[in-house]
Amino acid sequence: MKKLTPYLLLVPQLILGTVFITGIVIGITQSLGVIPIFNLYTPTLDYYKEILGREVSLQAFMYSFKIAGVSAVLSILIGIFMCYVLINSKRNGIINAIVKLPIIVPHTIVALMIVNVMSQNGLLARVLFHLNIIKDQSDFPLLINDAGGVGVILAYMWKEAPFVIYFVITLMAAISSNLGEAAVNLGASRLTAFLKVSLPLCIGNILSAFLIIFVYALGAYELPQILGATLPKALPILSYIEFQKPDLRLRPYAMAYNGILTMISVFAAIIYFRLMKKSSERYGAVNEKK
Repeated sequence: MKKLTPYLLLVPQLILGTVFITGIVIGITQSLGVIPIFNLYTPTLDYYKEILGREVSLQAFMYSFKIAGVSAVLSILIGIFMCYVLINSKRNGIINAIVKLPIIVPHTIVALMIVNVMSQNGLLARVLFHLNIIKDQSDFPLLINDAGGVGVILAYMWKEAPFVIYFVITLMAAISSNLGEAAVNLGASRLTAFLKVSLPLCIGNILSAFLIIFVYALGAYELPQILGATLPKALPILSYIEFQKPDLRLRPYAMAYNGILTMISVFAAIIYFRLMKKSSERYGAVNEKK
């Protein structure tokens, strides 16, 4: 029985993996126009060509990439700054407890919080109105359901910056406590040691965190749906609209959108694993030199 235990523990993972892979295969197959129930057996790229030729699709690409790119960059910058604060703070336990909060809050709840705080009828607008900073709540800038996606970006920043902290801080703290302290003992300031020693050695992890946030923001549905504008729409929303159409012969259009997002995710995953491998090798080499 003990010999079978490892294999039995793998059964749930195998079942979930099979369901996941089957869904991807069916989706990619349908995106190529292969739907046997409708006697469609010949693979074609026509559905990809058609959606890429639509103006609404091009607008969605630009909108989605802008939201994902800006939110990922800002989350990385905030995360790195907080890592520096946590590593050098004597009260990092309190800060750690505060940082954990956004991680456990679902994205849908974050969207509702942003609406209640950042909308023109929200808490911040009312506070500014009562302080006579704005004459009317309508004077508060439109941050929710705006074409620029500001509300969506703010929500991703609030949610993903703590993820960056927990993704990077373990390695960064280990480097800072060894090589960073050595640099400080040799006369460097803590900021210089952080910028010249700890940060460069963590660049692989930081880029990996960027890729994870970017790909997630690019393919997520809930925040652009709740906080985004009517036009332009994000790519996942266009996919869902196509998926909801009653004519199943149009299903390949929805799967084509998903196929594009899947290819971007696979490409990012390959880069991620290469970066993590290089980061591990670099840190291992540093430890060997010590």
